[in-house]
Amino acid sequence: MSASPTPVAAFLRGAGDLLRGFGYWRRLPRAMALGLIPAAIVGVVLLGAIIGLIAALPGLIDAWTGFADGWAEWAATVFRFAVGAALLGGAIVLAVVSFTALTLVVGDPFYERIWRAVEADLGDAAAESDYGFWRSIGDAVSLVARGLLAAIIAGLLGLIPVVGGVLGAVTGACLTGWLLADELTSRALTARGQDAATRRRLRGTQRARVLGFGVATQLCFLVPLGAVIAMPAAVAGSTVLARELVGSAPRG
Repeated sequence: MSASPTPVAAFLRGAGDLLRGFGYWRRLPRAMALGLIPAAIVGVVLLGAIIGLIAALPGLIDAWTGFADGWAEWAATVFRFAVGAALLGGAIVLAVVSFTALTLVVGDPFYERIWRAVEADLGDAAAESDYGFWRSIGDAVSLVARGLLAAIIAGLLGLIPVVGGVLGAVTGACLTGWLLADELTSRALTARGQDAATRRRLRGTQRARVLGFGVATQLCFLVPLGAVIAMPAAVAGSTVLARELVGSAPRG
């Protein structure tokens, strides 16, 4: 019996699933290119929102932290910087999650074509999906709501003196990565007959790998234009991951 991989190895294997998804740009160029369209539309809208927040941030911070005017200058500066970093970090976490949710809803026909093509490429007939429009809307709302909670947690941690910036960023990356992996694998798992409880159990059996895939996807999303280019690869990679989660699940 082969030994189970270490958490670090499993995490890196999850990141490798995303790289395998990028490999489908060569194997399925037409389907992957179509996946750029909804990603580009949603990406432009959310990028505009983030730019608007950055432009308004100094005024917002001054308005919300007027009580610090009587503090020592250095203390007020440090506090306002922490507030600004927390707000911006939380907004980015929420934008990443919202991007995935909105893009999957807007581009559902495009991304269904990708995961069906990946399933066929890996040797199976395309799975039958009962993933309807209203179900996708419900999942998108749930994802955004959980993303908002993750943004709040990351933002609050960012207020901790000295270590808050790093702690908030790491926590935000892990929470957001898990949410992305959860949402991206749901379609392929549902198509294979897995209900919500079973999907959670399957992801729980390989937490480090699922997290590695989600964090790698999120880091790609943070690169300029990375979200647009990486979204089709994330759909393809999540299909690979979902297949292997089902295939490695204990029988019985």
